[in-house]
Amino acid sequence: MGGHREKDDGSLLRAVAAGDQAALADLHDRHAGWLHARLARRCADPEVVREVLQDTFVTVWRSAAAHRGDEAGGWLWTIAARRLVDARRAQERTARVAPEPETAAAAPSAEDRVLAGLEYGDVGTALDRISPELREVLRATVVDGLTTRETARLLGIPEGTVKSRARRARTELRAALAQLNPSPLGGPA
Repeated sequence: MGGHREKDDGSLLRAVAAGDQAALADLHDRHAGWLHARLARRCADPEVVREVLQDTFVTVWRSAAAHRGDEAGGWLWTIAARRLVDARRAQERTARVAPEPETAAAAPSAEDRVLAGLEYGDVGTALDRISPELREVLRATVVDGLTTRETARLLGIPEGTVKSRARRARTELRAALAQLNPSPLGGPA
């Protein structure tokens, strides 16, 4: 290795941006384990998880100069989560064009169904109805599972702003969902 192990993520990313492959290897060694575990909880297909993890670090190689700050965890997870969504969309397009003959495929996990609902169901529709700055906070904190601090760094806003936007986003999301599915309990009998 390149002797980068003692460096923080920001130093490693600056070295990667300068073309240092050893720094990328060290960054990979530092983060690939937890990224793999998190991706595997969201996708039951180990091949897709491996491809997404590889695509994540290819993206890091290409765009390391764009990262700001000294911690990379939130940024890496955002890249990985987006690559996973892209992979799922590609699989769905392929399935629509040429359905697989295997009907004994594993049933999607509960988390896969929830994430699909977030993308394509009422929650996805409701998310599209709230403002983009609120939506991105919800996606980062709820869908991607980032902490308030990671979200703040990722989005370049103060932690207090993340918290207030998250509260507003939940309120607006509830209202948008209520418009999509009016409760029969609140209506006339």
